Amino acid sequence: MIEIKEIEELIKAVSKFPGLGPKSAKRIILKLINNKDEIMKPTINALVNVYKNISRCNYCGALKSSNDKCKNCNNINKKFSKICVVENIADQWSIESTNIFDGYFHILGGTISGSADKSQRLLMDSLVDRIKKQNIEEVILATSATVEGQTTAYYIEETLKNLKVKISKLAQGLPVGGEIESLDDGTLFSAFRNRTQI
Repeated sequence: MIEIKEIEELIKAVSKFPGLGPKSAKRIILKLINNKDEIMKPTINALVNVYKNISRCNYCGALKSSNDKCKNCNNINKKFSKICVVENIADQWSIESTNIFDGYFHILGGTISGSADKSQRLLMDSLVDRIKKQNIEEVILATSATVEGQTTAYYIEETLKNLKVKISKLAQGLPVGGEIESLDDGTLFSAFRNRTQI
């Protein structure tokens, strides 16, 4: 392969996407190059629009358009009594696709790892605020069954223990070391239905 600096840089960038390596990145890039007007240009425009206009809500963690109010925060027409706490947006999307949960979502934006305390970056203060203001009766911890996910769940339990709110977690149908976004609908459905109180 003839090395072209611009293509090499693009291969490195695309290789960083989940599930893609250098070979997959090369195939994608060749497809883009061979279809500049049909695929590449619309993709570039869409990426620029997302880069400019989409951000994470600083209160609930959901994605929002910079021109609009957060739809997750402003979903006050429905008076839910439950809030589901997830690590990331991919987890929220996975749960939403099953239609098993009817309530609010709170996206932490990560986990607490054993090596470094990331609790300051998680949206814990706003979670406590939402529980109080929205009269939440149950907090469902839907963190992954990894060490980091379970550490984060424990941290949330400790943070919320003085609030008058039921705290539950997904049932142990979740595989150890598994991540929410990679679960099939049946496993997720079972985990939600059989959640346990902490």
